Amino acid sequence: MRLVTWNINSVRLRIDLLMKVVERLNPDVLCLQETKTPDEFFPVDAIVSKGFAHHHFSGMKGYNGVAIFSRLPLEDGQVHKRVGKNDCRHISAKVKRKGGAFELHNIYIPAGGYEPDPVTNDKFQHKLDFVDELAKWFPKERSAKDAMIAVGDFNIAPLENDVWDHKKMVGVVSHTPVEIEKFAKFQKSVDFYDAVRHFVPDDKKLFSWWSYRAADWDTADKGRRLDHIWVTQKLKSALKSHEVLRDVRGWERPSDHVPVVLDLKDAA
Repeated sequence: MRLVTWNINSVRLRIDLLMKVVERLNPDVLCLQETKTPDEFFPVDAIVSKGFAHHHFSGMKGYNGVAIFSRLPLEDGQVHKRVGKNDCRHISAKVKRKGGAFELHNIYIPAGGYEPDPVTNDKFQHKLDFVDELAKWFPKERSAKDAMIAVGDFNIAPLENDVWDHKKMVGVVSHTPVEIEKFAKFQKSVDFYDAVRHFVPDDKKLFSWWSYRAADWDTADKGRRLDHIWVTQKLKSALKSHEVLRDVRGWERPSDHVPVVLDLKDAA
């Protein structure tokens, strides 16, 4: 089974790029974040025409939005409101695959603004509260014994080699100590395992996002790993391979994020 997650930064604007990604990767399950469209305007037909008969999404005008499209049957689609807001950042569904069903969580954690001070920046406080709530919700509502995958734009680069320069980035939102601390609690809440770092050692640079502000993004390579795929321990033995589609960042009118791929064996 092949799973792809991508912060597409407007699914309607980049539907042609999405079709290229689908044709290239032939995924079984596709997760999108920052779709930026109300549900009634989602380009469902174009994606379904590529074989994704099953879908579950939650969107709003101009901001946020998460979607799951699948060639495998989906059941029990849910929309999860976080920290008192209905801002379309977390959905889940059960995916029925040959190796056994699992629950898939597609999550778009708030970016948090630019100032890492919750007193002066309410966006940063929102981000911290959001991650705190996830860390409490998962062990309360789910079990570490369950087969689960959590994917999405988590907007936090936790490891030193998840950013281009740890010393320069330690005070920048997405790599601050308080974010990393809360991120770790969320990950440990149901013993999630970092599926991509399973294949790429912690001492190797690994990015999935490059700022629009850098015209020479490829040469400068000042990236961050903001997009993640986690699995619970029950699925750890099913991990087969991964890919980060760096070259997609160089396509015409790209997202600032690139697709991240995880392949699972049929039997865990």
